[in-house]
This record gives sequence, structure tokens and C-alpha cells, in this order.
Amino acid sequence: MSSTDSKLAMAKTVLSTAASVAATAMVVRSVATDFLPPEFQNYIFFNLRNFFSRFSSHLTMVIDEFDGLVNNQIYDAANVYLSTKISPTTTHRLKVTKIDDEKSINVSMDRNEEVTDLFDGAKLKWIWLCHQVESKHFYNRRDMNSTLRSEVRSFELTFHKKHKQKVLESYFPYIMKEAKSMKDEKKTVKIFTVDYENMFNLADLWTAVNLNHPATFETVAMDSEMKKMILEDLERFVNRKDFYRKVGKAWKRGYLLYGPPGTGKSSLIAAMANYLNFDVYDLELTGLRCNSDLRRLLVATANRSILVVEDIDCTIELQDRMALARASQPHGFHQEENKVTLSGLLNFVDGLWSSCGDERIIVFTTNHKDKLDPALLRPGRMDIHIHMSYCTPCGFKLLASNYLGITDYELFGEIEELIQSTEVTPAEVAEQLLKTDDPDATLSGLIDFLQGKRKEKEEDDAKKVVEVESIETEEKKEEQEG
Repeated sequence: MSSTDSKLAMAKTVLSTAASVAATAMVVRSVATDFLPPEFQNYIFFNLRNFFSRFSSHLTMVIDEFDGLVNNQIYDAANVYLSTKISPTTTHRLKVTKIDDEKSINVSMDRNEEVTDLFDGAKLKWIWLCHQVESKHFYNRRDMNSTLRSEVRSFELTFHKKHKQKVLESYFPYIMKEAKSMKDEKKTVKIFTVDYENMFNLADLWTAVNLNHPATFETVAMDSEMKKMILEDLERFVNRKDFYRKVGKAWKRGYLLYGPPGTGKSSLIAAMANYLNFDVYDLELTGLRCNSDLRRLLVATANRSILVVEDIDCTIELQDRMALARASQPHGFHQEENKVTLSGLLNFVDGLWSSCGDERIIVFTTNHKDKLDPALLRPGRMDIHIHMSYCTPCGFKLLASNYLGITDYELFGEIEELIQSTEVTPAEVAEQLLKTDDPDATLSGLIDFLQGKRKEKEEDDAKKVVEVESIETEEKKEEQEG
């Protein structure tokens, strides 16, 4: 037999042996998957990987989406950064999205796809892994007998072992910096709401849509000095990271917006979000079952965000203060209770859990400040109290400029006088200014509206005087008869 034939026969033998080993391995894997418990499967495959890794010159790092209950910043950065490293020659599946008000089409890697990156002479291979897990212990209003399927996501990064220090000390900081720059460049402000059906999946606790509210500090109808104060406070807050760290305080700020409905509380929140380019998280407390749900929602919010709790005085039954009321109910009386307590809310706002994140603003709104527990109102919880008052002459001029495009008019003097003597909200004034495009007709209609409001107020005041006089008369009569 010639040397060539001998080599060919040996090659056939090697290939045949390799094929047999591969087939055997596939059979063993199939049998193990079908008949062995998952825990035993994981044990076997873990030890097999460890055995073969001893002969490999490469190292693999696993980057999970969450570290306990906290977002993994390296995972988030990699998710953004790798979208710029996708190669059409090596990637076979891509995720493509287009969001309203964003000009570009977003392309990212799909699950189980690979992306290769080069950094300072090092070759790094990324794989995005996703798998489903089930939880039988969860709260679902629609189906108490079902199981909740959640997706666990992670990246695997593989590279030569000699580059370990370079990856840890240079590569990871580099992708985090690049990802931040990319997010800031293309960020669209979003508003998040709670997805109560995914309360046990941190990645999907909040769902988002773009916040297209056009409000800015230039268009919000409120006192100019108040706006200036708020702007200065926001600027001071975002620029004092080192100061908060030095004094040992969580980098957060609390605002309380209080006043009657229609005075612009929601518009002010939107203006703050647009000014800072912060996302908004709209938290509805009545949908939560317990304090632990509240904590999970807090840690799932991103940094540089505004957390909004609207109508705090009526959206939650603070049980610490309602114990006596419940104890007075008749025996056997049952009422479904909200289990978020005052102590839980306070810890959420100003306790240890409030430090889980940086550069956060918490905004509470209420129509009745006097109904709030004093424990909520102190500095550190609600640092700035902003009274959203009825419309002022300054606010009216701003609304007239926004809606009618005029800064002065012969009817302004009469309107300002009426506004000073009438309790009318900016929303009510804006509604009148929307009726026509003709300034004279619109302002004349506003005057009629304000005169009607003032007449109603005078009539109400007169009724109150009569009622008070009647009560005083009755009291004097009772005293004389007594």
C-alpha cells in the first residue's frame, strides 16, 4: 500500500471515529435530557465543561442581566454597545425595531447569536443567551392556577486567558462609556407603567411608551420666580454627585406638588422630564399587594429617572394609621386590603432601599396637602413643596402667548383684574383660549367666563355668610333658652 493510500485510510478511520463519538454524545445528551432530572443534568454538563476547559486556552465570562434584584450595568452597556458590532457575514438573525419619534431603525442581535469584537489586539466573542423558567408562586388576578413563564437573559464573553486583566480593567469600562454616549445621543424620553402580570420578572416589571408631552418650562403657566427656583434646584441636584457621596446621602430628590386639580401638576412633571431628559416611571400604589412589591419596582427603575406617585392622599390606605378604623368594623366584616404600609412607603422614599440607584427624582402629587401624614412631609422625603396655585396674571399672559401668539392686548387689563379676584385654574383659562383663533372674540369670551366664575364665587360666599349667621343665631337662641 502506498503512503498516500495509508494516509487516506487513516484519515477515514479518524473521521469515522469522530463521527461515532459525536453520534454517541448526541444519543447520551438526548437520553440525559429525556430521563435525568434537570439538577442531575446540570451537574453532569457542568463537570464535563470543567474537564474540557482545562485543555482550553480561552476563558468565558457570564454576564447576567441582574445581580440579585439590581440591574447589571455591564449587561445593559453590552446590550447597547454590541448593536454597533453586528456583522452581516457572521450574524444570521437580527432584531429590528422602529420607535415613534426616533429617526433611525434600531438593529440588535437576536438570542443565541454571536458577535465578534476586536479591542487593543484582543479578539472577543459575545453570545446572547436566553432561556425560559417557570414560577408557580406568583399573583395573577386572571388565572390563579397557571404558571408564570419568565425569560432569563445573559451574555457569554469568550477570549484568550492572557487578556483577562485587559478585559476587566480596560474593555468593560470602555463599553460602558461608549454605551452611555450612544444612549444619550439617541435617547427619547419614555414613560413607564407597571405590568402587574409580570411582577416576578424584573426585566418586564415596567412597560414603556414614548413620552410625547410637549410641556417645557417656557410653556408651563406658573409664577416665573417659582419656575426659576425649580430650574436652579434641578441643576444643582444633577451636578452634585460628589457632594451627595461626600455627605453620605442617597443621590435623590423629593418633590411634593400640591394644589387643586387643573393647576398644571402633570405639565410640570413633563417639563421636568423634558428638561433633564429623564424617563418617567408612573407608580400606581393601589395595584400593589405588599411592601416587597414596592421594593421590587424601585430596584427595577433606571438611574436618571423621575418616579411619580400621583394623588398620594387617596391612592393608598396607609394601614399603620388605619388600624383603629379597621378594628372598629363589625365582627365578620371583610374588605380586601391594600397591604402597602406607611412604614413600607417611608422606607421606599427615605430608607435603605431608597439608595438602590443614583440621580433619581421622586415626585408626589396631591390635591389636599393637609391629608398627608406629617412623616411623609419632612425634608429627605419631600424636600421641595411646590404650591400649584390658581391662575395668576403672569400665568395668563404666558397662556395668551402660547395659545393666541399675543403678548399684549387692550383687554388684558380687565382680564388680569378678574383673574386676581377669581379662583380659576390654568386649565380652565386654556380651555377658553382654545375656542377660536380670533384674539378679540376669544378674550371677550374669557371675560364673560371669568365674570360668571366671580359671580358664582360671590353667591357661594353669600350663602356661607347666611349659613354662619343662621348657626350663630341658633346657638344664641339655645343659650337664651338654656
